[in-house]
Amino acid sequence: MFIPSSSISEIVANIKAMNCSSHDTVMLLIAEQNAPSIPSLIEALKELNIEFFGGLFPSLIVGNKKHEEGVVLRQMPAAAPPFLVKDLNSKSCSLPNFENLPIFEEEMTFIVLVDGLTGNITHFLGEVYNALGNSVNYIGGGAGSLSLEQQPCLFTKEGFLEDAAILCPLTMSSSLGVRHGWKEVYGPLVANKTKGNVIQELNWMNAFEAYKIVVEEDAQQTLTADNFFSIAKGYPFGISKNNSEKVVRDPISVNEKGELICVGEVPENSVLEILKGEKEALIAAAGMAAQDCLIDNKPFQETLVIDCISRVLFLEEDFEKELEIIQKNLQQKSNNIILEGVLTLGEISSHGQGILEFFNKTVVIGLLGNVK
Repeated sequence: MFIPSSSISEIVANIKAMNCSSHDTVMLLIAEQNAPSIPSLIEALKELNIEFFGGLFPSLIVGNKKHEEGVVLRQMPAAAPPFLVKDLNSKSCSLPNFENLPIFEEEMTFIVLVDGLTGNITHFLGEVYNALGNSVNYIGGGAGSLSLEQQPCLFTKEGFLEDAAILCPLTMSSSLGVRHGWKEVYGPLVANKTKGNVIQELNWMNAFEAYKIVVEEDAQQTLTADNFFSIAKGYPFGISKNNSEKVVRDPISVNEKGELICVGEVPENSVLEILKGEKEALIAAAGMAAQDCLIDNKPFQETLVIDCISRVLFLEEDFEKELEIIQKNLQQKSNNIILEGVLTLGEISSHGQGILEFFNKTVVIGLLGNVK
């Protein structure tokens, strides 16, 4: 359900009308522009005596349009209340205790939201996957502001937090599609010196200098710290993975040392390629992700689209074409399917039978249905 307004009273009224049961959890995906006071919203929701969680995001997806204001509400059957993980930027952060959950079935789906601008996301998701494996499906993404300034962006009954993650186990079946469409322009390169999401050296050279040589030659533009984001948004990195698409890493800035700051970690000594975007290829890949969801013939009722805000920045006015092809392809299953989702700072899912990943510049599409 999409609510164009961010009024707390209107949000509360719509949730009351849902008549949530004790097994339901409400997810609130809120656009950052004109967002309500989240602490005040938390207090209002606590009075409803329901389980809830949510986050602030750059924009929302409804149909074939993006919306910079409003709220997407979802009433979802859950196996347990949402788990909140604090201090995600520390490798000493603790995983939730999953032992009291029901026996995992293939129909279970985990919603995973993280602070998209914190550290340690990849390590954390690896620990989640080690605990749960491929017995469940995963879909989610990174909350946060388009300004790329870290601030509180996730919330549950326990408060409004940054450096956090939320995991909600749903008793829902799901079918997922994950694609990006970026193509290799140069490589391989070895990220021989990194620290978390910072690439310090590429091929034993200063990271910015090594990246600059390739990008300037292909883009025919001079790359500087001042114009870095406007050019680099078209030249992300790809991390090679066995038997699957590359995981894209988005370089968003360069610091005074010539180190490249990415959204998401880059493991030291990982093999990278510099990728290049072509609008037609990105849009086609989004359509393929939708087609991937149709392989499973279960009776799905809902969509959840997790699309990267940097795809919007790259595609610009053509972004609606991406949403249109997703909706058109999904409507092969049912004409009643309407897209709902969110634009994120990083996307979360897995490559088929692959491990749980934190992606950049990627579209993750989920079809969800209640377990019968």
